[in-house]
Amino acid sequence: MERRRGAELEAVLLDAAWAELMESGYARLTMEAVAARAQTGKQVLYRRWRNRAELVIAAMRHHTGSIVENVPDTGSLRGDVLGVLQLMADRVTRMGPDTVHGLMAEAPDLEPEMYSRMTGVMATIVKRAAERGEIATADVPAAVLTAPTNLMRHEMFFSHSAVPSSTMTALVDDVFLPLVRGT
Repeated sequence: MERRRGAELEAVLLDAAWAELMESGYARLTMEAVAARAQTGKQVLYRRWRNRAELVIAAMRHHTGSIVENVPDTGSLRGDVLGVLQLMADRVTRMGPDTVHGLMAEAPDLEPEMYSRMTGVMATIVKRAAERGEIATADVPAAVLTAPTNLMRHEMFFSHSAVPSSTMTALVDDVFLPLVRGT
């Protein structure tokens, strides 16, 4: 059997992790089971991901796309932020609330970078809006910048079902846009 390396090996590992997640669920997912499915040793997984939470997040991005690499660009601030929230909601729908709850339980084991990725997404969206003249400045406090995605995470964590579009709209229209326009 030919030895797999680099991107090819990583894709096999992420596919195996996703398949194991979909079949067994987060609570029963183990690094050993993923390694067996990928026909490799678990040390190969641990060289890339420190724990199962990081592996599952990588598998999720591999299968649902990276929001960071595909920031919505609808032509409006409101549309872009709603687009981000919808992408987050779509992921939860694909993964299921049990996976979200499992990931949140293991949140202390994640690198801090995992939480800051959406700050860059929101900064890009706000910068575009300022360039279009929708808002006066892209210089928005970090707490305001991350409010929609943090509130969305809160909604996803405390919900056992999909976050309704009306909730996403309220987060944008009633919380985020007034804050951004007030800065």
